[in-house]
Amino acid sequence: RVSMLRHVVLFQFKDETPPEKVTEIEEAFCALPERISEITGFEWGTDVSVQGFARGFTHCFLVTTADEADRDAYGTHPEHQEFLALSRPHVEQILTFDYFVQDAYAKG
Repeated sequence: RVSMLRHVVLFQFKDETPPEKVTEIEEAFCALPERISEITGFEWGTDVSVQGFARGFTHCFLVTTADEADRDAYGTHPEHQEFLALSRPHVEQILTFDYFVQDAYAKG
């Protein structure tokens, strides 16, 4: 069975962050999978929930790596560090959550 480590990142941008800067940050995050070989999967989107529990978080990015070593290599990679330098001044809050995928539908 192949292991997968998911790294979930939620962003709440500062109120004064202009939409063009948010777009630039989205595009920069989306470029990372092509630049960091340890990333094996990537998804992102913005909140569309009607429940009202997002607590100001508007963006979710889901980065998949094989294991902790690959996640750590991604985290310290110069391209990721450059992304952090770009995004940090514009982020009010960030939440990260890492987990190993548990396949609820595994057979056998």
